[in-house]
Amino acid sequence: MNKPKVAVIFYSATGTNHQLAHWAMEAAKEAGAGEVRLKRVQETAPQQAIDQNQDWKKYVEEHKDFPTVNLDDLQWADAIIFSTPTRYGNLPSQLQAFFDTTGGLWSAGKLANKVVSGMTSAANPHGGQETTLMSLYKTMIHWGAIIVPPGYTDPCLFEAGGNPYGASVKADGNTPGDNIKNAVKHQAKRTVEMAGKLNG
Repeated sequence: MNKPKVAVIFYSATGTNHQLAHWAMEAAKEAGAGEVRLKRVQETAPQQAIDQNQDWKKYVEEHKDFPTVNLDDLQWADAIIFSTPTRYGNLPSQLQAFFDTTGGLWSAGKLANKVVSGMTSAANPHGGQETTLMSLYKTMIHWGAIIVPPGYTDPCLFEAGGNPYGASVKADGNTPGDNIKNAVKHQAKRTVEMAGKLNG
């Protein structure tokens, strides 16, 4: 199997999706990825909004120097794993704004055949996880990417809530449990495995 290059890209306001992305990065390395980049999406919310949520404000201050994703990361990667919170069942504006800069790569065919998968979080179990992932995957379809959802390919997915679209978690300020970690790692390894087969 070829060793694919993997970009793990996340937007996180309070740290949940950062944690999911970190586990995905670990799993991608364990699965034999040739190289893995972990990048965050640039925060674009006004400071006034951030200041209204102390957890958000703390996270932004503590991670202001964390490397941010750019278009080169997308072009470089064979596989891309996204982790993003839900906003009213849709993608957060920060991630959508980044996607809105990809037109040049898209028109040149540079995003076609990327292997992609997505994970998400919301404040409650029915807070829009599935529709957020479908929103993500709609963009990936326009890219011509190859979507690799976890489906029900391992029992750990049922233990993590049974979302076939991608690992999802209730964001309640606590570190997600081992059930979520196992689902994230399975999904990431599956993504790397499929990318290796397609790029072999």
